[in-house]
Amino acid sequence: MKIAVLGAGAWGTALAASAALRHDVLLWARDPAQAQAITASRRNSRYLGDAVALPEALRIGADHAAALAHAAGGLLVIATPMAGLREQLASLPAGMPALWLCKGFESGTGALGHEIARAVRPGAPCGVLSGPSFALEVARGQPTALVAASDDDTLSAAAVEAFHGEALRVYTSRDVIGVEVGGAVKNVLAIATGIVDGMPATGLNARAALITRGLAEMTRLGLALGAQLETFMGLSGLGDLVLTATGDLSRNRRVGLLLAAGRALPEILSELGHVAEGVYSAATVLQRARSLGVDMPITESVVDVLEGRLAPEQAMWRLMTREARAEGVD
Repeated sequence: MKIAVLGAGAWGTALAASAALRHDVLLWARDPAQAQAITASRRNSRYLGDAVALPEALRIGADHAAALAHAAGGLLVIATPMAGLREQLASLPAGMPALWLCKGFESGTGALGHEIARAVRPGAPCGVLSGPSFALEVARGQPTALVAASDDDTLSAAAVEAFHGEALRVYTSRDVIGVEVGGAVKNVLAIATGIVDGMPATGLNARAALITRGLAEMTRLGLALGAQLETFMGLSGLGDLVLTATGDLSRNRRVGLLLAAGRALPEILSELGHVAEGVYSAATVLQRARSLGVDMPITESVVDVLEGRLAPEQAMWRLMTREARAEGVD
């Protein structure tokens, strides 16, 4: 099977490397110098470090047209950040199926990936590959489970054929909305969990409470947008939330930890060097929630901290002192 992956960041490189063990894979990098460096060293040092060697069979290039031609009749995967998804979808030949890996809401429009695809390429087969997955672990061949969501069963089957193997398991879903909401909102909730974990007066009880109530927030928004309830109990809901909110490789959780330590947001983002989607999605998540009348107090507190209206400790105590209510999604 021929596969082209557009975007040579951590996740695109890791997934391309995994698939290249069984398929003919071309990884496209926007920067020709980066493509040459990865080809020469067989490593993506910037995003995956020097310890992960890429398969010799994996091809890397900077010719966008060649990448699209390579995917014709096979599978095209867009691995750019959410900010680049619209541009990549618009560049595709008419009718070409596409999967994307990015998680979040588009800044400005507030659109999820499937909403962008519907506007840019109405009727073309599309979907998202998501779930609890740190790129570094996938690149190392460590066990991982993902979900391919599309209302096109042929595209979902192609994703399984492309990526399902001994270490990487791929399940399918037709609930694109639910999978995308889970992947977007968990990044914001991971920032909140990092803030709580970084507070000296809190502990694991507080973390468990935050993750659980965060899942309720995520589910409320998803249902309001048309998602299915059971999706949020699966890989792209609870699974991705737990991983991103507790894992040491989570960039979004690290943002929260550093905010709790008193660091300024610009300094944190500069230090990370990678995109932490929750920082860019938080305000948009809240905007969409408010437009639908959905209450998301954890998300609201994260936005207030990111925008400098609340100190991290104030945000935590605002959440802990909310009025008592019945537990549930509603």
